Amino acid sequence: MTRIKCLIVDDERMARNLLEEYVLDTPFLELAGKAENSLKAISIMKEIEPGLIFLDIEMPKMNGLNFIRNLVQPPLIILTTAYTTHTIDAFELGVVDYLVKPFSFERFLKAANRAWDSYQAKSNSIPTVHEDFIFVKSDGNLEKVFLHDILYIEAMQNYIMIHTEKKKLLSYLTLKIMEEELPSDNFIKIHKSIIVNQNKIDSIRGHQIQIGNKQVFISQNQYEEVIKKLISDRLIKR
Repeated sequence: MTRIKCLIVDDERMARNLLEEYVLDTPFLELAGKAENSLKAISIMKEIEPGLIFLDIEMPKMNGLNFIRNLVQPPLIILTTAYTTHTIDAFELGVVDYLVKPFSFERFLKAANRAWDSYQAKSNSIPTVHEDFIFVKSDGNLEKVFLHDILYIEAMQNYIMIHTEKKKLLSYLTLKIMEEELPSDNFIKIHKSIIVNQNKIDSIRGHQIQIGNKQVFISQNQYEEVIKKLISDRLIKR
């Protein structure tokens, strides 16, 4: 059975232990890690790539809401908190559920089932890639997108926006999945939240790439690698 890898982030030991017990008692969840603050969670996430985070809000160094805001492609998140004052902010950030401490296993399981439904929907929307086109799930439909029509792809929280010459498609996917599926000869990641079709690039000025009437930016830490791949063997030198 497929299971969702979970990360527990809470500064209270008893809360972490209770969540661990609940996760271990849920067949479709797998405990992959625990952290006592958001900064440690960021480090752990690089190693385990969790599909679901059980996240406290009020924590030292960085609270849970700011932690979410700093994630480019956040996984599914269930907030676990003793406070009800952040409900609106939480759901604007796209969390799956909001558990108010103390909560029962039954209430935990209800939230976990919501996460499972979202996880399954996301898995079922993984694009089918052919030689010159892909199918992506957008607005309940399977949309055929020719690779040569794609200008760039942009990460937007738990979604991606595919910008083509004629339209934009919003799909419940991560940029990581798209990067793995698209041919690397034609597509390159220029920023932690942007992949471009290098065949559509009109010009490069500093860190700015012009694609049609759109401008996208190369991140500072990826600039040299991107420029080398884009023009090293295509630059006509005097």
